[in-house]
Amino acid sequence: MIGRHRHCLALEDFSRAEILEVLDLATSMKEVLRRPIKKVPSLRGKTVVNLFFEASTRTRSSFEIAAKVLSADALNWTASGSSVTKGETLLDTARNLEAMRPDVLVIRHAAGGAPRLVADHVACAVVSAGDGAHEHPTQGLLDAFTIRERLGTLEGKTVAVVGDVSHSRVARSDLHAFRRLGAKVRFCGPPTMMPAGADRLGAEVHHDLRTALEGADAVVMLRIQHERIGDPLIPGTREYSRHWGLDARKARAWLAPGAIVLHPGPINRGVELSPDVADGERSVILDQVQNGVAVRMAILYLLAGGEPAEARA
Repeated sequence: MIGRHRHCLALEDFSRAEILEVLDLATSMKEVLRRPIKKVPSLRGKTVVNLFFEASTRTRSSFEIAAKVLSADALNWTASGSSVTKGETLLDTARNLEAMRPDVLVIRHAAGGAPRLVADHVACAVVSAGDGAHEHPTQGLLDAFTIRERLGTLEGKTVAVVGDVSHSRVARSDLHAFRRLGAKVRFCGPPTMMPAGADRLGAEVHHDLRTALEGADAVVMLRIQHERIGDPLIPGTREYSRHWGLDARKARAWLAPGAIVLHPGPINRGVELSPDVADGERSVILDQVQNGVAVRMAILYLLAGGEPAEARA
């Protein structure tokens, strides 16, 4: 359980205390990852099934590693090699896998709400690994963890989330996590990539990159979600990069000296982020990847019923 939750489906549902519960435990989990032997028996005998209907590198790999470090058995399932190609429905797939008695189902799906639908029909815990353009809760948690680790707190900080906000599940989870922890959130991007009513969600809306970056303590750069866009929403990637991409010149001119740059990946280098920024001293992108394992360890541990003494031994 995470607070009152049997599942991890959306950070919109999480309170400040529940988010902090995960982040504080992830700090202990990260210490496990620094050990010469990265293995604890916390979830021995438990089974985690990674049910991915969309492509993934970082998220699926980190859930698998997280499960194995905690000594759980991990099964990786992909739609392309399954009975989904023969017409099996999402619920039938989930029910058949549940019949094999897993403890946690981790689901990524192109349809918003798919993990919640499954959670309503299975007895095991369900974790959303991203659903449509809805949310990506563990990404929001690891982004919050990374900012807190680097800056000490999110309380009173300003975070700019820049790019294709409308189609980004990361942007929504980041917004909920950052605001719960006391940060001010700015959304910035082309008008065609900004969701209607974004200001009513609690974000400050900008269309000019300079005004969004000035005074920000952290910047989350988003990629263009080509797979979720029908008709083109921008003239082209060159034009997009000129107005909303972050390069070294803009970073020097507009960012405060201590500001950090995040990206959920994969990076479209030269579009939303230039290589000299992605690989530069402000970048915490690889920290995000490592922290993703620690945060997902914490989520699996809490939902699969691990014992605190075991995780921190």
